[in-house]
Amino acid sequence: MARSHHRKKHKEQLRQFKHENDGAGTSSAGRGKVTVLFTFIGAATGFAISYFAAGGTIVWICLALLAGAIAGYFIGRRFDNE
Repeated sequence: MARSHHRKKHKEQLRQFKHENDGAGTSSAGRGKVTVLFTFIGAATGFAISYFAAGGTIVWICLALLAGAIAGYFIGRRFDNE
C-alpha cells in the first residue's frame, strides 16, 4: 500500500506561499473585536459605578458612562495593536 506521507514533498514554492497566508493575525475580519468589547465593558463599568455612587443622578451617570466607554476604547485599541 502506498504511503504518501513518505514521499518527497514537491512544489515547495506553493507550500511556502500557503504557509505565509495562514497566519492567525493576518485576517482583517478579526481586527477591532477587542476594542468593541472593551468599549462596552468600560461603559457598563462606568454606568455601574456611577449609578451606585451618585445615587441615580442622570448627569453623573451619563458622564461616567462616556468616560468608561472612552477609556475602554483606548485600552482595547492598545490590545488590538499588540
